[in-house]
Amino acid sequence: MPKIKINDIELFYEVYGKNNTQGTIVFFNGVMATASSWQSQVEVFVKFGYKVIVHDFRGQLKSDKPQGPYSFKLHAHDSMLLMKALNIEQAHLIGTSYGGEVVLTFTLLYPEMVQSIAVINSVSEVDEALIEGVNEWKRLAQTYDGEYFFRGMLSSVYHPTYLKNNADLLEKRAKQFALIPKDYFDGQIALYDTFMNDLNVTSQLHQINVPVLIVIGENDELKPRHFSDIMAKEIKHAQYVIIPECGHVTIFEKPETLNPMLLGFVLSQK
Repeated sequence: MPKIKINDIELFYEVYGKNNTQGTIVFFNGVMATASSWQSQVEVFVKFGYKVIVHDFRGQLKSDKPQGPYSFKLHAHDSMLLMKALNIEQAHLIGTSYGGEVVLTFTLLYPEMVQSIAVINSVSEVDEALIEGVNEWKRLAQTYDGEYFFRGMLSSVYHPTYLKNNADLLEKRAKQFALIPKDYFDGQIALYDTFMNDLNVTSQLHQINVPVLIVIGENDELKPRHFSDIMAKEIKHAQYVIIPECGHVTIFEKPETLNPMLLGFVLSQK
């Protein structure tokens, strides 16, 4: 399992695509996810000649989980050092949810390393309703019961149609979560605290000058559309796409819509 020492911790990462004639894509995970969550998207970009980097943030499944909370600037710094260590001078950054929020922070801090960004089901600030939703996840994580945790968060992140059509798959994943290491939940709690206490970049979004794609699931209950409306308003040149009948986890729920959209956006930067 490839890891690299960054900022006194070890980060898990993987590199795909030897024929990197087009450039480099770096994916940034959602909070509960891990690097393998991007498998569908990785396959598309590798096929079209991109080098692809996936990694787990500090606090996530396969990386170290030092005591938190952390900060979005620290996540961005970790990711910047990882890119430097892999000799990546510039890349297209794609992030979902928490990962999209790290992408925004990274772009504000290190714009010279960014060719374009895509943020999916993300926000630039929080409100009381969003904090309460994440606090509920925190309460679930504090039980250290993987299956209970997984079942408890399902309705807040997936569209009802996806839940119905993928009941067997989600049941299998619930059983797998029963086996997840206990330190996973320590990391989750630190990440939730970071999100609730450290995210407020709306006033800085006008500084972003690279090409931007904002994607939101129309029925995202966790991070509703009005948060993406805010980002689209503040980043005047951003492309903005709303995907119907889709909840919070667009990368799983609508890959047939999302993947060609992401690829087309990145290819258009040529």
